[in-house]
Amino acid sequence: MQHESPVEPTPLAEFVDEFLAARATRKPSAHTLAAYRRDLTLVLQHAVPAPTAPADLSPRVLRAAFARFAADRAPASIARAWSSWNAFFTFLVIEGVVAGNPMSAVDKPRLVAHSPKPLRGEDTPEQLLRVVSRADERQRDPWPERDVLVLALALCAGLRLSELLGLTVGAVSGRDGERRVEVAGKGGRPRTVPIDAGLDAAVWRYVASRRVRFGRVEKSAPLLVDRFGEPLQRGGLQYLVRSCFRRAGIGDRVPRGAQLHALRHTFATRLAEDGANASEIMRLLGHASLATSQNYIEVTAEQQRAAIQSNRTNRVLRELA
Repeated sequence: MQHESPVEPTPLAEFVDEFLAARATRKPSAHTLAAYRRDLTLVLQHAVPAPTAPADLSPRVLRAAFARFAADRAPASIARAWSSWNAFFTFLVIEGVVAGNPMSAVDKPRLVAHSPKPLRGEDTPEQLLRVVSRADERQRDPWPERDVLVLALALCAGLRLSELLGLTVGAVSGRDGERRVEVAGKGGRPRTVPIDAGLDAAVWRYVASRRVRFGRVEKSAPLLVDRFGEPLQRGGLQYLVRSCFRRAGIGDRVPRGAQLHALRHTFATRLAEDGANASEIMRLLGHASLATSQNYIEVTAEQQRAAIQSNRTNRVLRELA
């Protein structure tokens, strides 16, 4: 009687690929997908004995692997890896590959909530915008319209660095009085942020200056470009913001390690100071959830627009227009 050969277990690497393919349907950024793969791969490298199938990843093996992985890493990195593995096992359970999720047996670091890091000084944002709006002839190729827009999109719309880089020219749209910017947010979550007339004017001053430099500007083109007309990259954007701080002489008012995020934090802090509530700020900044002690409140577009118009930083942009 002929016996069938035992079926070889599917290598873990193939399950990781299937998991990432499933996640890709949520439209996360390439950076997010790469982080998932990195977290899964690095922890696997610390698993002993080396697993070849999900069934080899017992709670005991995972705890030991995470302990080795955590030895020289920050709590935030460990927590992110834990979340990646939790998502991976949730996928495997749904697919019927494993019976249960063993990650409950692996401790997750408790992270200390980060306090906001806005720019220091009552009039610092206004000083920054006014200085940067003037061409500095010491620069190799001054482009004040572009520099003001970068700062304004963070100060008056609360955009993250990745969100700025993802904007197209056509992302700013709407009728007069109802202008808005469509943002591809963190984790693939889209959001719409109303913009004030001052920021709208900054957008079109920049687009007009870009036409003078490089000719026709398509709506599908990246909004922010460098002095050669190429899409602005992460490093270039960070350098641009740092140089604006230097030119305005406000380096001592920028919280350490914040840079562009200090502008976003300034946006949120000023909204709160000027009367916006927690759910308005949550929607405008694209946060995934409120703190656990707060309830999510649906906010109408009119309320969001009122919160934007109350932002004092918009006043200087209206002046510059």
